[in-house]
Amino acid sequence: MRKKQETNMFLSGKTAIVTGSTRGIGRAIAEALIHEGANVVICGRNSDEVKKTIDDFSKIREGVVSGTTCDVRDHLQVKSLFTLAVQTFLGVDILVNNAGVGIMRNIADLTPDEWRAVIETNLNGVYYCCHEAVPLMRQRGGGYIINISSLAGKNAIKGGTAYNASKFGLNGFSEALMGDVRHDNIKVSYIMPGSVATEFNDHKPSDSDAWKLQPEDVALAVINLLRHKDRSLPSRIELRPLKPPKG
Repeated sequence: MRKKQETNMFLSGKTAIVTGSTRGIGRAIAEALIHEGANVVICGRNSDEVKKTIDDFSKIREGVVSGTTCDVRDHLQVKSLFTLAVQTFLGVDILVNNAGVGIMRNIADLTPDEWRAVIETNLNGVYYCCHEAVPLMRQRGGGYIINISSLAGKNAIKGGTAYNASKFGLNGFSEALMGDVRHDNIKVSYIMPGSVATEFNDHKPSDSDAWKLQPEDVALAVINLLRHKDRSLPSRIELRPLKPPKG
């Protein structure tokens, strides 16, 4: 990982929480935020991955990374995540809700436990994080909440009953939340990526994924949102691979 020069870091002094940030899109977003000067609190469900990610990111800039294990389906674990951010960095300015689960299965084969895993992670987890973040952002005079949705939030796919329901719901949640907090100086945006080359849904990235978006593409979209002037709100971004396979 390249060292970041200590100049022109527009997020210096800001603190971000990124959920699901030990791999894939979340890891790329957390790293990009560090390079732009933010303090970052990372989390994931695997303690070894959390520790390794903290160690890796500390090589970029020391003293700006903290983290813990957190299953966003558990409100108490989410509260502990935000407590860590306040204790370590005195507040929260940016929340990126990235943690997500995708189980694609015909409805007759989709188990109740699988349904709950998708809905509780992709919707309940976002609610818990926003519920904790908004009062802290109000204390700071504003903030930014960015929800990582999907093009599956507007395009139904076969086998996607749970995933589509969660992402359609996340888009509606994001737009309603936008109205709740915009006069508190809190911005809300959601990003809808298409196919991204990650380990999502137990996929193993390979050379055959070269046509897909990379996690860094989504991270760049996050950074660009944060760079916008205070008067503007790009509320939704749809992000697609330029050249998907012809078919």
